Amino acid sequence: MNEPVRGLVVSHASLAEGLVQSVRQIAGADAGALVAVSNEGCGPEALQRNVLQALGDGPGIVFTDLPSGSCAFAARKLSLEREDTAVVCGVNLPMLLDFVFHRELPLPELVDRLVSKGKSSITGQCREGAHADRAVSG
Repeated sequence: MNEPVRGLVVSHASLAEGLVQSVRQIAGADAGALVAVSNEGCGPEALQRNVLQALGDGPGIVFTDLPSGSCAFAARKLSLEREDTAVVCGVNLPMLLDFVFHRELPLPELVDRLVSKGKSSITGQCREGAHADRAVSG
């Protein structure tokens, strides 16, 4: 069996903490499975140190809020220097919930699955229909 992948949500301000707390509340995920790191008050080097420390050993995915900016730059730089580390940008709650239930998958398979889940969970419409109390089908 593969070692479970550790998730790290890195974001601006308190977004990461809110997402991680939501996942823990909804899914009951253990505290070590998904960790939050904020860039607040950090320069590039400090943020990269915080991300590296929070990832620990073993395979990991760094989820960032944006595909550019300090969080993504720190994550990408780290992934070039550290084996078994992936970066997924544009994190959302459905993606993180799927992550905590499938972290035993091989890293490449898990990343593909999470990107697909994240994209498919984004829906929209301008006007609510007659069935506003029902979930939107994909």
